[in-house]
Amino acid sequence: MSDKQLAPAEKEVFGSNWRNWLNTLGSVLALAAVYGLFVLIAPPSFATARNLEMIARQTTIVGVAALGMTLVIISGGIDLSVGSIVALSTVVIAWLLQYAGVGPLTAALGGVAAAAFFGLVSGLLITRLRVVPFIVTLGMMLVVRGAAKGIGREQKIDVDPERLRWLEELLASLPKERSWMLLPPGVWLLIFLAVAVAALLRYTRLGRHTFAIGSNEQTARLCGVAVERVKVLVFTLCGAFAGLAGLMQFSRLTVGDPTVAVGLELNVIAAVVIGGGSLGGGEGSILGTLVGALIMTVIASGCTQRGLPNWVQEIITGAIIVVAVALDRLRHRRAV
Repeated sequence: MSDKQLAPAEKEVFGSNWRNWLNTLGSVLALAAVYGLFVLIAPPSFATARNLEMIARQTTIVGVAALGMTLVIISGGIDLSVGSIVALSTVVIAWLLQYAGVGPLTAALGGVAAAAFFGLVSGLLITRLRVVPFIVTLGMMLVVRGAAKGIGREQKIDVDPERLRWLEELLASLPKERSWMLLPPGVWLLIFLAVAVAALLRYTRLGRHTFAIGSNEQTARLCGVAVERVKVLVFTLCGAFAGLAGLMQFSRLTVGDPTVAVGLELNVIAAVVIGGGSLGGGEGSILGTLVGALIMTVIASGCTQRGLPNWVQEIITGAIIVVAVALDRLRHRRAV
């Protein structure tokens, strides 16, 4: 069937575009309010260009992984294996560099490919076995973490510094001779990927079908959408973005660590939800997701510079997540 036959479903999904923009605007205002608050109460160093660069670098790992999670959540799914896939990616990259003797680009591609493979497996299990994504990805979280520990023999894999080359510079502070770049390469990569995924959601058939499935899967199926194929592709992309987040994590640590990124999936999901994504599916935006990730990073940076303990940061972030989900539920009740 052609895309024209999706018209009723598309009207239902895209007719509420104003709601997505309202969600994004709300998250942007929340980011401005949180940042303004810490400008007032935190030390002067909080509002410096150097700290803003640090916030951008700290947001990159969660932000890249959240791009893929946005696709999954819009489609009505969820992926709990993201943190484990990030750890696996760091281990694969380190193993390829240290023991396979490949170059940094090949190692990076290998880590992303391994991550995408496990995303593909999750998608196939969900569609073929017809098991809910929560259960499949919960199991995959343990499987992938175990695989990462097995590859690393339950230890970190250290890499000879000479083999790292440009990999360690992706999220490093810019030297003076490259200050013209304004931001590290990894942050620019996040921006480029965000624009690409936003364009995919807005202008491609895959994007339209992803929204249609999340809004009403049965209607989308009746309109001719290949639901299983779209879900498999969405979970594969989520795995690939988690692999890229693992590349950013490796750049930061320069070791393959199978124990890293424990609980990262919660931060990634929180970024999407805070940014206006609906856990019920059918709603979400890339700009909102990035704003959600920035809100969490600004809170962490502001609390740290203010000298507040870590548990205060967790309480504040948790409260924001609860409020975001509560507002989403209230919004849907009024729409019914």
